[in-house]
Amino acid sequence: MHDTAEAELRRLLDIMAALRDPDHGCAWDREQSFATIAPYTIEEAYEVADAIARRDLAALPDELGDLLFQVVYHARMAEEDGSFSFADVARRIADKMVRRHPHVFPRVEPGGTLGAPGGKALRDAAAQTAAWEDHKRGERLARAQTGSLAGVPCGLPALARAAKLTARASRVGFDWPDPAAVLEKLDEEVGELRAELAEGDPARLADEVGDLLFVLANLARKLDLDPEVCLRQANQKFERRFSMMEGVFESKRLTLSEISLQEMETAWQQVKQTERAGLDRP
Repeated sequence: MHDTAEAELRRLLDIMAALRDPDHGCAWDREQSFATIAPYTIEEAYEVADAIARRDLAALPDELGDLLFQVVYHARMAEEDGSFSFADVARRIADKMVRRHPHVFPRVEPGGTLGAPGGKALRDAAAQTAAWEDHKRGERLARAQTGSLAGVPCGLPALARAAKLTARASRVGFDWPDPAAVLEKLDEEVGELRAELAEGDPARLADEVGDLLFVLANLARKLDLDPEVCLRQANQKFERRFSMMEGVFESKRLTLSEISLQEMETAWQQVKQTERAGLDRP
């Protein structure tokens, strides 16, 4: 199995090199850069998450392969300009995992031999998480990234980044005591948004809506929920129910453009009731 994995990875690296070959490669692939490929990398990560959410294990190898190809792509472009190689990428993550798990991996003694385990075994998940964060904090300091919020990637989806920022702040005591307190803040933000509606200033409205979303992300965190997952599920639910509502009228040979808002709302409520009744059945 190990030899097969190495052989297939080597084949993928060779394919990438051929695609970027300046004389015989693919014209599209040769023209790409880190900036142009980055959006595809994000898209592929979401498609992995989507396959997992749908529990589609048959599709997951393809999606993981697409994501791996993105890593290979970036590494190849870096190798071409002499920055780093795929081997450097793999070495960095391997070294990092060993460094952050001293309770699992033994120390490497001078000369490369394995010594005794590098630290006390951590069987409790909370203790492991705390140790992990300590290691990450030390790494940020080594990179001269100071401050409690340093290192939270700007490229994260906004809701996910909001949750991470507030989680970081909570570690130094800057946090609401419980979800109820966050709900009070949510009511306050809704009131501020209502006050701005009369003026209709787009910049002020955007600011207030942003505050509202930020508090909602914080509320999800306080409830031990992932705001991105919550919103993704809400999107799926809306899509499912809208399609079912549309199907009600299609069965009558009607399109939504021919239907009043009140008729759509009535059908929407019927769809919700039908769906809930189905979920309640054993």
